[in-house]
Amino acid sequence: MKEDEQVTRDDEGARTRQRNCLILALVLALLCAAAACCVGAFLLLRGAPSLSGEAVDLGAFQGSVGASQAGNTLRLPGYLPPTLDPALVQDATSAEYAVHLFSGLVSLSAELEVVPDLAESWDVLENGRVYRFYLREDAVFADGSPLTAEDVAYSLERACSPQIGSPVALTYLGDIVGVEAYALGQASHIAGLEVVDPYTLRIEIDSPKAYFLAKLTYPTAMVVDRRQIEASGEGWVLQPNGSGPFVLEELSRDQIILRRNERYYGGAPALERVIFELGGGLPITMYENDQLDIVWATADELDRVLDPHHPLSSDVRIVPELSTEYLAMDVTRPPYDDPAFRQAILHAIDRDKLAELVLNNSADAARGILPPALIPEGYDPAPEVMAYDPALARELLASSRYAEESARPPLVLNTSGTSGYMGPVPQAVLAMLEENLGLEFLVEEADWGDFLVDLNRREYALYISGWIADYPDAENFIDLLFHSASSQNHIGYANPEVDALLEQARTEPDEAERAALYQQAELLILADAPWVPLTHGISYILVKPWVQGYQAGNSLYPWLKNIRIEEP
Repeated sequence: MKEDEQVTRDDEGARTRQRNCLILALVLALLCAAAACCVGAFLLLRGAPSLSGEAVDLGAFQGSVGASQAGNTLRLPGYLPPTLDPALVQDATSAEYAVHLFSGLVSLSAELEVVPDLAESWDVLENGRVYRFYLREDAVFADGSPLTAEDVAYSLERACSPQIGSPVALTYLGDIVGVEAYALGQASHIAGLEVVDPYTLRIEIDSPKAYFLAKLTYPTAMVVDRRQIEASGEGWVLQPNGSGPFVLEELSRDQIILRRNERYYGGAPALERVIFELGGGLPITMYENDQLDIVWATADELDRVLDPHHPLSSDVRIVPELSTEYLAMDVTRPPYDDPAFRQAILHAIDRDKLAELVLNNSADAARGILPPALIPEGYDPAPEVMAYDPALARELLASSRYAEESARPPLVLNTSGTSGYMGPVPQAVLAMLEENLGLEFLVEEADWGDFLVDLNRREYALYISGWIADYPDAENFIDLLFHSASSQNHIGYANPEVDALLEQARTEPDEAERAALYQQAELLILADAPWVPLTHGISYILVKPWVQGYQAGNSLYPWLKNIRIEEP
């Protein structure tokens, strides 16, 4: 059961979001239903227009631009995004489109470094508490209208406004002075934002934080067109007038097509179009038939594509991900309110077997919460706390308040999906828990969108999900997901000692000391076992030889602008 205060707050926020924010989601859900093939739209909303299965031209506002320069088309597998509104992005699929349609003050590079975007430079003042951004005067929206500091300030305030009710705005923008008061409707403007002149913006944060600039690379800080939103209302998301390297040309049940933005400040990309195929066959088969140019191989395809005698092997690029797949338990709900019960589950799961056998080495076994790339060299987070030990697991279960089946509520595992078929990891986890502890679970699936809504409402006692780094900092995992006041803490976890360490790490200027603080917090969290970290992903990416400029990386940035096609 949810607490009464949580029910009231979440229900009101949900109604606000349904009324104002995400028309696109229902449009995509309708397309998905028509096609009967989608991984994922969420937040099904009332009052959205139907596309009736027809393609919609979303690039009409560039119709006055002259004939496009010579270019080529890149073909990729794709999924329906839950939203194209950057203020509401909370998933990787939506973010992939958003970073190509919109721009922010700063961006990430393939090397995971913060680089200029709309802001060509900035000063850091007052011991790290004030940032003064100097905007590019050659940056415009896709329709040619000017883009100024007023537009940036409007976009940041819109993302944090109570009318939008973004589930992630406070997470990424809450360091700015006055954001919380503004989000609660207690102020008419964000106090820490000041438009100095048309191309200068001043942002004041509550204390010096090494990761603040990195947070501004997330879509919540990207710039939207106030004039379009005020003129078009909620329907603006169907034809967003952004300032990124691409514009949305077409949306149908089968494809999403991006067309290069001829007015992009960095120069129009070499690619004329990018076609995301939303259906039509198995991606790797389409790749072999030259219908797709880049695909991500799945675990059951690796033996074939890595065979040195197979022609595909020369196309493979291997990239460790900044990701963690995990099993989460709401520590406020029985039986997971008993630490011994949670610890029993942690020790009953063989993560090495998950990575090596179930996932065919397409992942690393988790040794902690942080993916390997974010772990300081020589640090083994929790060899004993994370040990696979069925005997210890049974002892812990026997010592818990829920040792007897009669003392436990029905055990339910929640996952995302609509096929009625569990993925290999949930299947294997449940098999281990039954074999090692005698625990049997019901499984409930939810459409990806509904799953995310339910996470925000803390509907689930036990669920499997994953987290992909938004920016390369331990804070993005340890603080965002486990601080007791974080909106991304979906499990009710609260440990005052952990909170104190995380709050100290936020303002610690020495990077080595910051890392040590996060390590201490991680050990405490793992000992409390609100999560069972399972695996860290490894991407096996097939890239056609005619695709040039592709740089495999882990960051969320507009990588398509660097791609060109050179036909053999």
